Amino acid sequence: MTSRIHLTHAAPEPLIEGLRAQGAEIVGADERPTGVIVTGMFAELDLDRLLEDNPQAEWVQLPSAGIEAYAPSMARFPERTWTSAKGAYAEPVGEHGLLLTLAALRRLTERARAKTWGEAHGESLHGLRCVVVGAGGVASEMVRLYKAFRTHVTVVRRSSAPLDGADRTVSFDQLDEVLDGADVLGLAAAVTPETERMIGAAQLERLAESAVVVNVGRGRLIDQEALVSTLRAGRLGGAGLDVTDPEPLPDGHPLWELENCLITPHTADTPEMVAPLLRERVLANHRRLRDGEEPIGVASPERGY
Repeated sequence: MTSRIHLTHAAPEPLIEGLRAQGAEIVGADERPTGVIVTGMFAELDLDRLLEDNPQAEWVQLPSAGIEAYAPSMARFPERTWTSAKGAYAEPVGEHGLLLTLAALRRLTERARAKTWGEAHGESLHGLRCVVVGAGGVASEMVRLYKAFRTHVTVVRRSSAPLDGADRTVSFDQLDEVLDGADVLGLAAAVTPETERMIGAAQLERLAESAVVVNVGRGRLIDQEALVSTLRAGRLGGAGLDVTDPEPLPDGHPLWELENCLITPHTADTPEMVAPLLRERVLANHRRLRDGEEPIGVASPERGY
């Protein structure tokens, strides 16, 4: 099925070599590709035009786990097989989520800016009540890492089907209930109409007063104005954000001024980390489709993830 592959942007030579070793022919957009691999992470691309011009292209591999930017194209061409990188970057992103959690609990943002000894404060992750929103690879990795600290972890996901490793799994309609008194809120969900700004003032107020909020999913999961207000009021212990709305977060934005907010510039999965992981996913999916097997990370045009 996928013997003629078009790479939308410059691709690492090991990926090209791997595809050729599996029998693929690398072709241009005007050479009737049967598969399209988007190799530029959120780079400009007229994907609709590319697919319109190539009705024979049956497979589209996307480079990211969060694929809301491609949702309009997926909805327009639902008959194609769409695969994403969901789960491929779980380990580095989950690791970053743990890093931000510990940094927020230990008030490291405040200490990094300090020029005097200051007061002793901070909290241990051990034994805390954690809520993780999401059920993909990153969320699963965060659950695994949090559990190493003897935490109680509740997962909030689209369905209440149990997530391995979690102490409890509930559906989105129980979000407010499980946030009551929680010490850590970790966000690792996809952005959909159901999840956009699902964390607002009411949800933040339900958390424990010293709670920390960590977001390695998408900035639009949180009402950012509500987060700023809550942090300014000292109602939370802190926040760790690898994603914001918008991105890049503009200079002068109120979040930059908050001592209890640590922001990293969407670096939970840097290009250096991503390249070998994406290559592994692409090659696995090309081989599977070539051999008539189910690919990994199939994305639903209806759900948008």
